[in-house]
Amino acid sequence: MMKMTWTLIKNGTLIDGTGADPIENAAVLIKNNTIQRVGPENSIKIPKGTDILDAGGGFIMPGFIDAHIHVMANGFNREDTIYDPLSFYFYRAVENLRLTLDAGVTSVRDAGLADAGIKMAVEKGIIKGPRLQICVTPLSITGGHFDFWLKSGYDVKVTYPGYPDSICDGVEGVRKKVREVLRAGAEVIKVMVTGGIMSANDGPKAAQFTSEELRVVVEEASFKDNIKVMAHAHGVQGMKNAIDAGVHSIEHGTYLDDKIINMMLENGTFLVPTLMANKNIKELALQGKTREWETEAALKVFDIQKENIKRAYHAGVRIAMGTDCGVVEHGTNLKELALLCEIGMDPMEAIVAGTKTGAECMGWDSELGTLEAGKLADIVISRVDPLLDVEALGDPENIVVVIKDGEIVKDTLESISKKNFLSFDNI
Repeated sequence: MMKMTWTLIKNGTLIDGTGADPIENAAVLIKNNTIQRVGPENSIKIPKGTDILDAGGGFIMPGFIDAHIHVMANGFNREDTIYDPLSFYFYRAVENLRLTLDAGVTSVRDAGLADAGIKMAVEKGIIKGPRLQICVTPLSITGGHFDFWLKSGYDVKVTYPGYPDSICDGVEGVRKKVREVLRAGAEVIKVMVTGGIMSANDGPKAAQFTSEELRVVVEEASFKDNIKVMAHAHGVQGMKNAIDAGVHSIEHGTYLDDKIINMMLENGTFLVPTLMANKNIKELALQGKTREWETEAALKVFDIQKENIKRAYHAGVRIAMGTDCGVVEHGTNLKELALLCEIGMDPMEAIVAGTKTGAECMGWDSELGTLEAGKLADIVISRVDPLLDVEALGDPENIVVVIKDGEIVKDTLESISKKNFLSFDNI
């Protein structure tokens, strides 16, 4: 019979992810991997034999959720795909997952490339990482955003057992591809409904897949446990087609307009802006580090996107934090919070976007996203007050404790205060 273990996190300010006011001198009581009580320390009765984790005056928050990440990618460089052995990507993913967890992100929605084996390795404790929701292979039309065939005639795509090819065309081709991806273990379907900034064969405004094809994607996904569809989308027509078809979330949303905003509000569609990605590619363009076909769009899209996402935020569209890490450097995930503040959120709203709303977007809100009784013990402690300096959360050194599923997976708290794990017979 498994022994029940109790842990109390105390001596910190609670920011519970709901948007409620912070609670000073707060505590969180955990039994095994589940939160039992949350609130002022003096309101919580502590069972016998409870271990005590002193937060050292830090700030106790839910584990963050990144709703758009690529744990298998490090820059999407075509040259890497040509030269690097396939196994190298899996070994590198181990470090990417560690960096993500170290940054305070305990759950992610992988937006392409992570297969069922990566998820299995994390769940079985073979490697350390955030819990994963995977799409396996993003769907792309021939010549679309995830078709890596080049005009030279060279194709830099990678497929292997467990990772289906992404290309599908026509209603029946799309239907079969969705089924193949679901068979491979996809828990969410990702579809490329527009081109991209980094694409060799298309542009970000180009619409891809017909309305009928997209309806089939949503239909087939919903047949299996009501699986949701996320849509890579920069341009207006692609977003319109995707929302009409019933996709669950729009990723990026660079060129969205008032009509799209109204459609999202009417349909309850989530928006995952990944502002970091467009900011990063603009910085690369200014440094002369983008390819010829990327540069023009790269210089423009971030400023355009910021203004449009700002309009969506003020209109009330539900925004979840996503970073596109893999395009940008892993472990920098929480830098996205400061960018969300640049489009109008206050720090508390940005934290909610990275916790509660992220969990809602992924369908995991019954177990994650807020610090409430009955939810899983995914908890981070920050040495800095994020409501005064949200940008500081982007530095993983300021995340001093990370707890995932009740297990302490990062602990540098001793660098700022004395920590004691005490066993009490009665308090």
